Amino acid sequence: MYQTMVRAISHYTSLLQTCINSKAIEPGKQLHAHLILNGLTSHAPIATKLLNLYTACNSLSNAHLVFDRILPNQLTNLFLWNILIRAFAWNGPYSIAISLYHQLLRGGLEPDNFTFPFVLKACSALSDVQQGRIVHQDVARFGWECDVFVGAGLIDMYSKCGCVYDARQVFDEMPVRDVVVWNSMLAAYAHNGLAEDALSLCNAMVLSPGVLRPTVATLVTVVSAAADIAAVTQGREIHGFSWRHGFEGEDKVGTALVDMYAKCGSLTVARMLFERLKETRVVSWNAMIAGYAMHGLATEALALFEEMKREGEVTPDHITFVGVLSACSHGGLMDEGRKFFDAMVREYSIEPTVQHYTCMVDLLGHSGQLNEVCDLIRKMSMKPDSGVWGSLLNGCKLHGNVELGELALEKLIELEPRDAGNYVILSNIYAQAGKWEGVARVRKLMKEKGLKKSIACSWIKVKNKVHGFLVGDLSHYKSEEIYAELDRLGGLMIEAGYVPDIGPVFHDVEDDEKMGMVFSHSERLAIAFGLISTPPGTKLLITKNLRVCDDCHVVIKFISKITEREITVRDVNRYHHFKDGTCSCGDYW
Repeated sequence: MYQTMVRAISHYTSLLQTCINSKAIEPGKQLHAHLILNGLTSHAPIATKLLNLYTACNSLSNAHLVFDRILPNQLTNLFLWNILIRAFAWNGPYSIAISLYHQLLRGGLEPDNFTFPFVLKACSALSDVQQGRIVHQDVARFGWECDVFVGAGLIDMYSKCGCVYDARQVFDEMPVRDVVVWNSMLAAYAHNGLAEDALSLCNAMVLSPGVLRPTVATLVTVVSAAADIAAVTQGREIHGFSWRHGFEGEDKVGTALVDMYAKCGSLTVARMLFERLKETRVVSWNAMIAGYAMHGLATEALALFEEMKREGEVTPDHITFVGVLSACSHGGLMDEGRKFFDAMVREYSIEPTVQHYTCMVDLLGHSGQLNEVCDLIRKMSMKPDSGVWGSLLNGCKLHGNVELGELALEKLIELEPRDAGNYVILSNIYAQAGKWEGVARVRKLMKEKGLKKSIACSWIKVKNKVHGFLVGDLSHYKSEEIYAELDRLGGLMIEAGYVPDIGPVFHDVEDDEKMGMVFSHSERLAIAFGLISTPPGTKLLITKNLRVCDDCHVVIKFISKITEREITVRDVNRYHHFKDGTCSCGDYW
């Protein structure tokens, strides 16, 4: 009798495993019903397979029902708990994973190095750092703080909750770190906007004692970090390192490099690497299309999109259309933007996200179609975010629409009350319209809220050293030479037909004072320093934390022609490539 039962259990577990492998839930349910009728579901091997079946098919309610009917004496099997906790940690509701964990503890079981990463993942998904800290205490209590899987889970949890210092503390206290732990800490820095720390840690990883080979995940993370801060020098070093260590054929690394070079302004290199990819996945096409878009090369972006459709190997996704619509927005291609927005919904059945709407609001707002913008916002299927209202506010500034600008700021104050830049834009709209009482009212409101306008700053890298400049900066050791160069260029520009545009300076002051304010803008100081510090013909790359003003844009075009230099400015919105008196944006930004 006993041998017959063993054979039956073995037979049914084999059948259930077949259902698990093929995720065949309906045959699995039929088999489950048969097992219930025959009283076999109480056996641990059968119960385990049923749990695996339902979790593999993401039928978690059925998985929970199976678990609840397991005999109490079998609930001492930690493996069963881990299966269910893992399922809810990956698929949600995440709170159930945490609840099961506490139920496990109350039952007197000790979690292991599989339990903790699952529970920590659930804490990460909920951004519940308080619960995460409780689990961290349990990790120490049960002696798993040195385990690399648990350590990586703790680092990831603290990172997702924005507690990078705590993540680093876990990392530093681990006596043994494998590549997964290093990757977790690298990702923690990269995902929290600490790209320089990620690059520094990568360097420490490479130099660490022992044989620790970076993985594809390592390289993708650090290349993306270099892209985020346009650190092309470090990006090139990582590129060379990856090629030397046999990652040349890894398309994920190649795609990350395409993205990095595009974001750093090296579009020719980006396209060359794109063409060398063995398999161009949708993420690869997206990186190249977005790269063209952010540089204002709308024609190239749309041509690549058409090529993507012709090849037909991959289907455009929602990110593809963000890049396409962004290209239309940066290129002022209003009719094309409308066409692609409609095609996205009609031909590809992609529901517009807030990013798509933001691109359309920006495109229509730039083109002065503010009534159409309002209609579009009213028809949105989700609540407009700060990107949508901010794009409308910028459109109002470009076209001097005070009433809509006030509405946009009202909405922005609800969403991000501490962003001083929004108040400044409305103040500028009032100033453009000569409504100085409105300017005074906005300034008073900012003062009451303790808000200050962001200080403009520009950076240029010369001989591997970064030099930063503020507006009107006199602190640089070459300040006298910088201002002398600006004076020299100013004379040549006037001879070439330059007329200062003091419109962007909306202070209620005299014109000569306004001219002085514009003259010493940070990007001009950075460019002048670059000119006096590099050989003739050297390309200059300037990074600025705010939007380039109208007059500086004109001035840089003149400087590029007079000095026969290519000057690239990466402002908060996009790249501007100045050459021979023209800009790649076509004066549309």
